[in-house]
Amino acid sequence: MRTLHDVRQLAHMLIQDARSPSAYQAEKTSIHTTHWRFPTPDSNATVRDFATTLTVMNRDQRSARIGVLETAAPDPQRLALWELFQRCLKELGNTNTAYEFRWAQGRTERLAPLADELIRLGVDVMVTAGTPAAAAASRATAVIPVVMATGVALGTQLTDGAGKPNANVTGISDLPPGVSEKRLALLQTMIGQGAPLALLCDRGNPSSPLALSETQKAAQPLGIAVKDYWITSADEFGKVLAAMKADGLRGFVVAPGGLFFAQREALGEIAIANGLATIAPRREYTESGCLMTYGAPIRENYRQAASYVSRILRGVKPADLPVDEPTEFDFVINMTTAKALKLLVPPELLAKADTIG
Repeated sequence: MRTLHDVRQLAHMLIQDARSPSAYQAEKTSIHTTHWRFPTPDSNATVRDFATTLTVMNRDQRSARIGVLETAAPDPQRLALWELFQRCLKELGNTNTAYEFRWAQGRTERLAPLADELIRLGVDVMVTAGTPAAAAASRATAVIPVVMATGVALGTQLTDGAGKPNANVTGISDLPPGVSEKRLALLQTMIGQGAPLALLCDRGNPSSPLALSETQKAAQPLGIAVKDYWITSADEFGKVLAAMKADGLRGFVVAPGGLFFAQREALGEIAIANGLATIAPRREYTESGCLMTYGAPIRENYRQAASYVSRILRGVKPADLPVDEPTEFDFVINMTTAKALKLLVPPELLAKADTIG
């Protein structure tokens, strides 16, 4: 029986020899990994280890190519996050890397062709930001590892574990249990108990139905009525938020999503113009004019994503890396926006929040 030592020795010999050995059959995959098939393998485990050994060794011979599929636009804050990701990956020992960035500019219909483009370029790993980007990458390939820096995986059929069609997807999920209830409670405290609220959803985002389900479930014990409003593009902000105002609503929760993040400044301005209080998933929304945010610090997502990519480049399978969830959260209030909405911030919220403006 071939031992692991034998396999690794043979891997070294084959990589050094440019000829195609007649005793083996080579198969090139879209991630430039050479899998060598034994005509009569002694064990499946040995063959799998052999393929993994060749993957890592071949990658050591050249730079790893990382494809970034981003739902949002390359604004300064997004660029800073990707710079953090690259720096963390380098600190983990991955110094020989090349990057291919593709930006959808908040237009989710662009993601599928951009994902296909990254596959044609032969990237070793795809890193995605936003659930639509992760979904597009998952549909485009079942071979190339996909790591979500941001997005919602659990409950969106993006990750079902090893042996499933999407076993190549892992990363960090942005909708952990309890966060929807917390956002509703904070928003109701701000605008008054018993006030009906809304959830702003994106029709192009696979996580929005899950966010709606989680929010409605969280609203029941709080005695809050929640109505859902849907958009397909940022051009509909004005119409949809005016409809919220006409329906007598005073505030809404922003569902997680790259479209909303990319257009967060416009969203904040239109919300203020319609007299609507907002609570959103990321601190950056509040910095761009939305009233409140409650969510995990986004920089931690990119650090964790770099860790996952580093492990995958060393041969760990995505299915062996559990989808992670945040455990620390920021609560931020924009005091300038509160003043514009003529809201007096309750002392109990001021005691918990970071304030800006």
